Amino acid sequence: MMKVIRTLARVLLGGALMMAGVGHLTDARQEFQAQVPVWLPLDPDFVVVASGIVEILLGLSLLTVGWVVPWAGLVTALFFIAIFPGNINQYVEGIDAFGLDTDQARFTRLFFQPLLVLWALWSCESLKLIRRLTSRQKSETY
Repeated sequence: MMKVIRTLARVLLGGALMMAGVGHLTDARQEFQAQVPVWLPLDPDFVVVASGIVEILLGLSLLTVGWVVPWAGLVTALFFIAIFPGNINQYVEGIDAFGLDTDQARFTRLFFQPLLVLWALWSCESLKLIRRLTSRQKSETY
């Protein structure tokens, strides 16, 4: 039963990432551009398009099977960590986007990013991969 729940969670996350990625490239492009931190030395449109493409690819990878899945979960979790500064920037700068038009709403959203990281790791069983990699590193250093 747990395997079915993990698979459904993984497929749901993959679908959500693909939808968000398409939004980066189409109708939500302007709102995503508003979230790109001003201190990032890249064109906001480039960042939005590139991250949209990455989200689509990550979403597709979460829909695969076999050995790819734990790696896809790990990379997806790292992606969620990498884009977290955009969420912090939205809160700090008071940027209205995606219906987050109060400081409280923007602040509350910050707590959802770690949940996405955990969702990716749990649904893809990536924690097992991390344990294997770290135990292999420990055994190689001794």
